[in-house]
Amino acid sequence: MTKLEVAFAEAAKLPQADQESLAGWILDEISSQKRWGELFARSPDALSRLADEALAEHHAGRTLPLDPDGL
Repeated sequence: MTKLEVAFAEAAKLPQADQESLAGWILDEISSQKRWGELFARSPDALSRLADEALAEHHAGRTLPLDPDGL
């Protein structure tokens, strides 16, 4: 049994309202992943350009260290 099958079997034991909520969340996540895939497919170099810009800003001293505790 795959991990997904185990998850669905466990989800099937939940009350109907919880199953509906979980199903909605899963479908939203799948839709979001598809949208991201489509956006990146339309401009495959966009992420690379953004990374290049970020590195250039860092090398130029225009960035600050990330402080996770300060978020």
